[in-house]
Amino acid sequence: MKLSKKFGIVAVISGLIISVAPSAFAVDLQGQGASFPALLIESCKVPFAKTTGHSLTYNPNGSGSGKTASDNQTGNVWFSDSPNLNSTARKTLVHIPAVAAPIAVLHNLPGKAQLYLSPETAAKIFSGDITRWNDPLIQADNSRTVSEVVYRKNSKGDVVKDAAGKPVVLRTNTKNVNYTLPDQLIQVIFRADKSGTSANFTKWLNGVAPKVWTKPSNDFFATSFPTNINSSTNIGRIVGANYSAGVSQMAASRKYSITYAEASYGEKYRLKTAAIGNASGNFILPTAAATGAFLASSTVGATGFFTFDYATKEPGAYTLGIISYMLGDSDYKDKASVAATKAWANFIISKECTDLGKTDAFIPIEGDLLKIAVAAIAKLG
Repeated sequence: MKLSKKFGIVAVISGLIISVAPSAFAVDLQGQGASFPALLIESCKVPFAKTTGHSLTYNPNGSGSGKTASDNQTGNVWFSDSPNLNSTARKTLVHIPAVAAPIAVLHNLPGKAQLYLSPETAAKIFSGDITRWNDPLIQADNSRTVSEVVYRKNSKGDVVKDAAGKPVVLRTNTKNVNYTLPDQLIQVIFRADKSGTSANFTKWLNGVAPKVWTKPSNDFFATSFPTNINSSTNIGRIVGANYSAGVSQMAASRKYSITYAEASYGEKYRLKTAAIGNASGNFILPTAAATGAFLASSTVGATGFFTFDYATKEPGAYTLGIISYMLGDSDYKDKASVAATKAWANFIISKECTDLGKTDAFIPIEGDLLKIAVAAIAKLG
């Protein structure tokens, strides 16, 4: 199905609102996996407990751990930012598209100037081809006329869409930028652990700059790295840290660094966010409207897996948007916790939870994708 016609990403789920009644038998759910949606999960745990009587303990130890725990049925709740296609995946595995969000390119450059990066320049930074901030390619991205797309919104603050489901452009602003970059070494910080964020980020790098990022995506950034990540020019300059919080904390402690993580980690650790170029030549920040415009140009199959269109000509699309999946099972070994697990799955896609994500960091889902999620939750057993 083509999402531009039937699927929208908005700040509030409309239409289907799921309510769950408090249970007479409280269950302490145990979860682990992707750190990408961890801040939203933490925000939703308290109202989930108040609404249902159940509790959730969640360890944001990476999508790889979430997949492994799902394979072994360790605990009850698992999250991954990429589909679990492991050879060890259970045949009863269920993918539930739970939340959408942008990956932000975060940096720790001094000053208040906005950084602009074309996809090719970003790929060359993360591949080690560009090593200094005053490189001519970075300087060219930041010494030009840039366009900013503003989408029309209704009185509720939701983006208005046309009959085909595409966001309606209100206007396009242009401005001249002239950011003089410092003559400093770039410190690249990547996810060292097995990560769905890395899988999506390296998929984007390969999709938007295939001549630079020549290897396919991988849950391990170092495995997808196009050359030798341990070369003498990279050691000590391109370094890894575990989880979204880990790379963000390291970037916050190191001037002239750059990394990638879910946008809310930038806010939490006071990192700056780069505007990224798209196929229309516009430079876009990771807002809800811009990420929604990108995801609406994607296709999704009956399983809920996305096929992203990185070459979309949607003028305001921010092409680093992803879907985070809750991994479930149609044959849990812990049958006593199935009802509570379903309650959590329903809660995280409900209006009560997604209203807590009404920011540019997390983008609730609606429309056909929400129907796919509900149908997947119904399979849990």
